[in-house]
Amino acid sequence: MMENPCREKSYPPCPSSALRLVGAFRKKSRMTQASLNPGILPAREITRLTESGIIKLLRGLDSDQVQPASLDLRLGPKAFRVRASFLPGPRQTVGERLKGLVLHEMDLTEGTVLETGCVYIVQLMESLALPKGISAAANPKSSTGRLDIFTRVITDYAQEFDNVAEAYHGPLYAEISPRTFPILARQGSRLSQIRFRAGATQAADDLIRALHAKEPLITQGEVNIDGGLALSVDLSGIKKGEPIGFRAKRHSALVDVDKKGALEVLDYWEPIWQKGSLILDPDQFYILASREAVRIPPTHAAEMVPYNPLVGEFRVHYAGFFDPGFGHASGLGEGARAVLEVRSHEVPFILEDGQIIGRLVYEPLTSPPDVVYGGSLGSNYQKQGLKLSKHFKPFELNSK
Repeated sequence: MMENPCREKSYPPCPSSALRLVGAFRKKSRMTQASLNPGILPAREITRLTESGIIKLLRGLDSDQVQPASLDLRLGPKAFRVRASFLPGPRQTVGERLKGLVLHEMDLTEGTVLETGCVYIVQLMESLALPKGISAAANPKSSTGRLDIFTRVITDYAQEFDNVAEAYHGPLYAEISPRTFPILARQGSRLSQIRFRAGATQAADDLIRALHAKEPLITQGEVNIDGGLALSVDLSGIKKGEPIGFRAKRHSALVDVDKKGALEVLDYWEPIWQKGSLILDPDQFYILASREAVRIPPTHAAEMVPYNPLVGEFRVHYAGFFDPGFGHASGLGEGARAVLEVRSHEVPFILEDGQIIGRLVYEPLTSPPDVVYGGSLGSNYQKQGLKLSKHFKPFELNSK
């Protein structure tokens, strides 16, 4: 008799239909702990999850929704403005916890404005019935982070954000809180992405050292590996005549999250020209770039590890996923800078050129991918230097 894949003390028993789906999936793709290598699932395996019903869809996949090692998550038809952010805890679903917190309900089918400083909860169009041995983690998409949209994924019975326990069966919700720009979002808008992992995490410094010995993971400079591959901030300027970064303008106009290349940079951003050091003002939002141009081999994926309070009084990088092939020749890249979304907290903080601001951890894929970042995918940020989100027109140097 097959073990109930959702038999965890925090979760209610799976219905028989979910058990049949898990059994069908295991039979079709032979995805068991014995047959899958530990690691991150590539696009091919993610597609199989959707075909078997392990990932349930309110409507069919968008043509570009499955990424090389992640799945974009789509907003559902309703948003709830709530009094405060929350986690449901081990005894409640998100729906149960929403009772008493909802200020009003909003229809997303035709699009609606989400205001800065407010917290919204949206059930996503994807839900999960994960088998035992498969877990997941979520993160904001790159463009979401670069717009300073604070976005996290919540599950029923969750005690932490953005993590989905193995064998989880239930809906997914997005918590959305625009910090700098009001946004226009609608059903189907994609603000978050999710990765699926077989087994325990395989991230380790020894793995990074082995990868770097085989092929340099940064294009120049001395490698620093200690709890991940160190990345430092570039405040000297990647190219002559370019700003070292951008500071967001407060009280700017609306940003439609689904429109590419529609906005003028100077309507929303102030270029930063001084070099060498930068004083981060409390609660201001900055876009900066790493000094190192990084490579992600096509057999691996990477993630920027969470902000370390020992580094300084600032938060770096909302969007932490780096796909296989990012900055790599396999994806027609030649090294790509990590664009950093930076916020200072509480007090002004002086950031120095070359200061370590984050670390990348690498994990293997369960099997070689069919597609990698860049190349035929038309990825937005391959070969990037200092670059704003895809919603903005290219910054012209003569705009100074």
